[in-house]
Amino acid sequence: MQNLNIEKVEQISDIKKEPIWMKKFRVNAFKTFEKLGNPKFGPELKIDFDIINYYKKLDDEIHNNWNDVPKDIKDTFDKIGLPEAEKKYLSGVHAQYESEGIYSNMLKELEEKNVIFCDTDTALKKYPKLFKQYFNNLVKYDENKYTALNSAVWSGGTFIYVPPHTTIDRPLQSYFRINSKNMGQFERTIIIVDEYSSLHYMEGCTAPTYTSDSLHAAVVEIYVKKGAKCRYTTIQNWSNDVYNLVTKRAIVEEDGLMEWIDGNIGSKINMKYPTCILNGNGAKGNCISIAVATKGQIQDAGAKMIHLFPNTTSNIISKSVASNGGEATYRGTVNITKNAVNSKSIVKCDTIILDDKSRSDTIPKNKVENDSSTLEHEATVSKISKEKLFYLMSRGIEEEKAKELLIMGFIDEFKEQLPMEYAIELNALLKNYF
Repeated sequence: MQNLNIEKVEQISDIKKEPIWMKKFRVNAFKTFEKLGNPKFGPELKIDFDIINYYKKLDDEIHNNWNDVPKDIKDTFDKIGLPEAEKKYLSGVHAQYESEGIYSNMLKELEEKNVIFCDTDTALKKYPKLFKQYFNNLVKYDENKYTALNSAVWSGGTFIYVPPHTTIDRPLQSYFRINSKNMGQFERTIIIVDEYSSLHYMEGCTAPTYTSDSLHAAVVEIYVKKGAKCRYTTIQNWSNDVYNLVTKRAIVEEDGLMEWIDGNIGSKINMKYPTCILNGNGAKGNCISIAVATKGQIQDAGAKMIHLFPNTTSNIISKSVASNGGEATYRGTVNITKNAVNSKSIVKCDTIILDDKSRSDTIPKNKVENDSSTLEHEATVSKISKEKLFYLMSRGIEEEKAKELLIMGFIDEFKEQLPMEYAIELNALLKNYF
């Protein structure tokens, strides 16, 4: 479905058999998308919206048995290890291929705890009141051109609701795959972690390489209630022809904790700034990220922490690696408002540049509006230490292997936050870049 217009937006809604309010919402969002221009900050975006395929459905149902998934789709996911990952350590798995969810499985123990874990289209149909309460509430459709586009053509994504006083012992996980030339993927993810509950959600993203561009413009809304904890882990491995333009935002209530573990490895241009709105006394927000930029890649990433209440804390740790002409930029915001007394934020941005063709920028925006709060910002840019390299090589380690060891050590703080399977996968991915 290319050359997007109002009729095609309405057609998407009709195919999905959505309620009238959603069709009207999509149309209003599309009108806003047409009016808005690209962001006035960050890298220049040259997207040909006429060649993007905005909706592609490949099967009529979401399967809960892996053997029932169409063979060509199953083969694609087999290659990235979905079934094995599920068997090893996951409580539940959701897989999206192009525009729609294709597979979803949740263990009985989660059903017994009344946890909701499904694709977002199913949530609209099965839980309409809960869906409407949280949809377009934290990320409004008219915030920017790409939230408007997502709102007009959104399809798939993950919907999770964790009831009060519920602990999920193992991660829930989703895989998102763009597999076609000029494909657009516009999933919408909504996560609600109710009072005194906890959740770890993990997300993997991949795409093959084509000669023309694809677009991934997702929206994520997360609600962390009083005393609750949520960790959202992403390992993004898009190909070098994908524009990755994502809005991720969490609101954290009293004594809640939100953690973003954000890995940005692939894509042509990546613009992503996970955000925590600290909206209750003692709320906490953390973001630990890596951004790896090599030839033909621009990583414009960071985090935002908005302190609205007293005694709130935030931590941002950003690790960037630029090689072979890549550009890695940290762009972040910390705002400790007037009412957020006795609050604290620490920001650490470290970059390694591996050659003279690559570059890195740090663009922070830090603001403290009261006298009892503190904000610390530390930034370093360096090349691989010649002394450390010489030391390793003097111990019989070849130069390329020595460089690899130093880079892996540089991102240790990020890897420590990952389950073992993901840390191994990350190591394998990074070896292809250096």
